[in-house]
Amino acid sequence: MPNPQQRPRQRPPGQQHPLRDRAFRFLFVGRALSLLGDAVIPTALGLAVIAATGSTGALALVLGCAMVPKLLLLPLGGVVGDRFDARAVALATDLVRCATQLFVGLQLLSGSPSLWGIALASALGGAAAAFAMPTVSPLITGTVAPAGLLRANALLGVVSSAVRLGGPLLAGVLVLTVGPGWAFVLDGVSFAVSAALLAAIRVRRVPVPRRSLRADLKEGWVEVRSRDWYWTSLIAHAAWNGAAAVLMTLGPAIAVTGPGGERTWVAFLQVGAVGLLAGSLLAGRARPKRPVLVANLGLATYALPLLLLAVPAPAPLTIAAYGVAQAGLGFLSPVWNTAVQSAVPEHALARVTSYDWLLSLSAMPLGYVLGPLAASAWGPGVPLVAAALLVGAACAGTAAVPGVRRFTAAPDGRADRRTDRRTGERAGAEEAAPAH
Repeated sequence: MPNPQQRPRQRPPGQQHPLRDRAFRFLFVGRALSLLGDAVIPTALGLAVIAATGSTGALALVLGCAMVPKLLLLPLGGVVGDRFDARAVALATDLVRCATQLFVGLQLLSGSPSLWGIALASALGGAAAAFAMPTVSPLITGTVAPAGLLRANALLGVVSSAVRLGGPLLAGVLVLTVGPGWAFVLDGVSFAVSAALLAAIRVRRVPVPRRSLRADLKEGWVEVRSRDWYWTSLIAHAAWNGAAAVLMTLGPAIAVTGPGGERTWVAFLQVGAVGLLAGSLLAGRARPKRPVLVANLGLATYALPLLLLAVPAPAPLTIAAYGVAQAGLGFLSPVWNTAVQSAVPEHALARVTSYDWLLSLSAMPLGYVLGPLAASAWGPGVPLVAAALLVGAACAGTAAVPGVRRFTAAPDGRADRRTDRRTGERAGAEEAAPAH
């Protein structure tokens, strides 16, 4: 018979599920709504611009207006995210993006949208994203105990994967029933709700001394350069993004000319989204001893669908390979974010994250441009094989880097600080730094 005075065993505070914490729960809900709103935009934007202008060049202009300011301002966004309150920065950018999406939505609902108005709103939204993206990691570390970082990142990864799976379907329903304008209104409302939730929470932060912009940028770059496991992995991740851009530009043409036609490409993308979700779910349960090494080797599987498309192999085999490759991406995102958040000093986390995004996103336009150029000169097989060799060698090649092999994780997924070795420094040097 149980003792009525015996209290049930409770987990230590750091072991509690992240969603039990009000601050992270509000952050999680806000991120989920924003991701869902954003998931419907690519489909709605493409259909809306083409319907309004009949020009693919106009769509390229709008997409370029969003991408260019994002790339140019990302380093500055990292400095702002570290120097000021990440919550306040994220809240302000949510409000800006709410306004831009509502503006585009109202333009489309008016029946006479202005291309230049949409392009300007896209540029403002891209600029806001450059300041918002580096704040995600500081927001997570500021609301979650260190022991819960992997679980928190995995939860966000699952939501991101799920909305990628259901976002295009929701976009199609909105476009076909009420029109694309309402998709942008929905996205704007999601940013407004996210801002309201951020306003209701408190986020821990590490004060950063005021210095020049150049000194802040330099310090962030030093944090990147001094970790061989980090900068070599960034090269591999950039290669992955460049290869993905090649696949996304050449894959549809190869798929639609095959036996299954457009249905093959739709199945390709849907299986990839399922794989992405499966990888995110696995990341929340698996505890690899060498997380960076395992995650990078998982990314190397992206070479498989590239090679199979180049052959071309039977569609079911290529589709299955893409699902496996996307599972590797889904597994990497939470594991990588946890490794970075637990190894990089909190006072430099936004700047380090901004360099991560900058390098990764910069590789994608190269893939978009070089893939079709090479295909027009030598056929699609050549750029696909070249991309496969590049991504396979870059991702698997990180196994030769001592820091990648030495980087180990505790049972809760956090980095073992003793293995976060800097070039020319002892393993424990980072703990002795005054910034900590």
